[in-house]
Amino acid sequence: MEYKGYIGHVEFDDEAGFFHGDVVNTRDVITFQGTTVDELRQALRDSVECYLEFCAEMGKAPEKPFSGKFMVRIPPDLHRKAYESALKAGKSLNAWVTDRLSETTAHAH
Repeated sequence: MEYKGYIGHVEFDDEAGFFHGDVVNTRDVITFQGTTVDELRQALRDSVECYLEFCAEMGKAPEKPFSGKFMVRIPPDLHRKAYESALKAGKSLNAWVTDRLSETTAHAH
């Protein structure tokens, strides 16, 4: 689920009988819950709006959701090796790096 760029991840709590979620693309904690899809969507909207209002009241800029883009500086020889590995795999450098990061973060959990 998504609202204003904030992405909510939802899980079901079988004991409590409801769904709970949290926004996963910020470091700030934004949570929501509901028993139906409509309730979850509304709860996500309400939680994000509450977060934005709270930030405004505190004079704090709200944390922007992660965009999925970031700049990485690496040594030129590593850049060349990564590019060559991507070519050998038949992928763009971006796709190859994304695959490597996905593999690395999957093993980190």
